[in-house]
Amino acid sequence: MPTNLPDPLTIPHACGPVHARVRLPGSKSYTNRALPIAALARGTSTLRGALDSDDTRYMADALQRLGFAVDADWESATIRIEGRDGTIPASGATLFLGNSGTSVRFLTALATLGIGTFRIDGTERMRQRPLAPLIDGLAAAGVDVRSETGNGCPPVVTRAGGLPGGAIRMPGDVSSQYFSALAMVLPYAQEPLEILVDGELVSRPYIDITAATMRSFGVELHHEGYRRLWVTDGQRYVAREYVIEPDASAASYFYALAAVTGGTVAVEHLPPTSAQGDVTFVDALERMGCVVTRGEHDMTVTGPERLGGIDVDMRDISDTVQTLAAIAPFAESPVTIRNVKHIRYKETDRISALVTELRRIGVRVDEEEDGLTVHPSTPRPATVQTYFDHRMAMSFAIAGTRIPGLSIADPGCVSKTVPNFWDLLLPLLGSSEPGR
Repeated sequence: MPTNLPDPLTIPHACGPVHARVRLPGSKSYTNRALPIAALARGTSTLRGALDSDDTRYMADALQRLGFAVDADWESATIRIEGRDGTIPASGATLFLGNSGTSVRFLTALATLGIGTFRIDGTERMRQRPLAPLIDGLAAAGVDVRSETGNGCPPVVTRAGGLPGGAIRMPGDVSSQYFSALAMVLPYAQEPLEILVDGELVSRPYIDITAATMRSFGVELHHEGYRRLWVTDGQRYVAREYVIEPDASAASYFYALAAVTGGTVAVEHLPPTSAQGDVTFVDALERMGCVVTRGEHDMTVTGPERLGGIDVDMRDISDTVQTLAAIAPFAESPVTIRNVKHIRYKETDRISALVTELRRIGVRVDEEEDGLTVHPSTPRPATVQTYFDHRMAMSFAIAGTRIPGLSIADPGCVSKTVPNFWDLLLPLLGSSEPGR
């Protein structure tokens, strides 16, 4: 991230269409899955293209505290991990994981494979984020695990003695991360174990990412309509060299930049066939009038003269809700986002935060329990609050390219997932073409 950024940071106005090719850092979703899987594998793995961010550093540091040999060269985006074939070397550890939901949930499940006491904690906001479905599911299966304060949130303490077999049932309406967390450790349960989903599972593409990562290391995850997940008995992870593709959630900001400025932006090395569900964010932009070119290895978005409105269910691509909502005021008819109640439990209550900040800049917006409707507006400059949420900062930065004088508070919060976001975005605005 650029040093000495002012806080708040005023976003340069794009004086015309932005045209660019962008190379993004690696996917957080893949990096934070590959790290624990490589630690469980037999042999030494090398991860290339790994994301350097707060969340991935928390994960790598935690694995070291658990006794794994992790050699991270963040500058070259390369991490070497000596896998321990399904065992945890340390006999106990205290892990601080900031506000990294993936790290907390994945390592809560991983800790069950150890022998000893493991305590997992995070920031004050992380201590408000729900972990009860995973805790309750593990406890019902015979694992000695509890929320230290009794509220179903971190800190969580596990007195581990191995992961029993059988079945674990959890509600599917809060986070798919509970299911990914358990899926990754299934090969090392003491007896065959299956995961059962009560109700509809949110963010199902993230299960596909988990399955794809597991498959790359030699284990096939099966599911029946995302309602039952299991692995065939006897499978184990095997070390390998693993290349991580760019982050599709981060790509949404640059595709939105093309959409809102009427420019053309390509994101390199992110194919439309990616298992990352957020690649389908471009489908929503296409429905709003953008032209999407899907190549074999990348995708390009060209924005229209004026965006159209849309009514869209974003349950499965909920990390891009803020991206769409931030550019929605520039559409010629309302933009309605539905079926995303679960984002109220993210880094912040994202629905409430969006509504508050859109209203702060003069946008008419209707809040629902599971979404929002943004009406065509002429936004005014203000300082957008970001609530320690990287996606609030990056999303409203794109809106700021069309709102002269708009500022972003705490611009450094992007370090959670895209530390070089400002390095990527700000130079593009200086090269926009006049005339819009």
